[in-house]
Amino acid sequence: MAMKRIVIFTGGELFPEFLEVIHKDDIIIAADRGALFLIEHGVTPHVAVGDFDSISEEEQQLVHKKSGRMITVDPVLKDWTDTEMAFETALDFEPTHILMLGATGTRMDHTLANVHIMVRAMQHHIICSLQDKNNYMMLTTSEAVVEDRGYEYVSLLPLTPEVTGICLEGFQYPLDQATIRMGMSLGISNKLLGKSGTVSIDSGLLLIIQSKD
Repeated sequence: MAMKRIVIFTGGELFPEFLEVIHKDDIIIAADRGALFLIEHGVTPHVAVGDFDSISEEEQQLVHKKSGRMITVDPVLKDWTDTEMAFETALDFEPTHILMLGATGTRMDHTLANVHIMVRAMQHHIICSLQDKNNYMMLTTSEAVVEDRGYEYVSLLPLTPEVTGICLEGFQYPLDQATIRMGMSLGISNKLLGKSGTVSIDSGLLLIIQSKD
């Protein structure tokens, strides 16, 4: 099965260097201010979604003109965040991988909700990752290869009450059949020894965060 990747630009913290991760075959979905960011940097989103309450009427007209398709909702009478709208739209394309950019920022509630969207992607058997200027996040229920992406640290956090059978290969601090429960800091601030390392687990849902200061 061919890889089909969707890149979601949402309305959190966005930086011009994020544009460098776009591949020519990617489908670009933009949520709210993320659409304006792309258009201002010469990128046409395939779909722009949201209530667009964070941009002006004139900017909305620009987004409508410069996007492949625009889906708008009432800013009050809606049940989803703009990022979740973008995710639901992404599902229609039946992707194998979703990368979310601009999904973190000053609103911790939105950041955590977007981490939980990664869980929903996994339930659809879709690889999902979240990237910002200081972090790259992904999930595993079995095994994951962690590649050197220029981040200094690798941390492991359980998204279930416990994660069991954790084994690490290629890390400064190896683990063998370890268990990490919520509230434990055992998995914080590890480091890769080379270009990649492997994380495997027996049960649970593990959040893998590559980070730098």
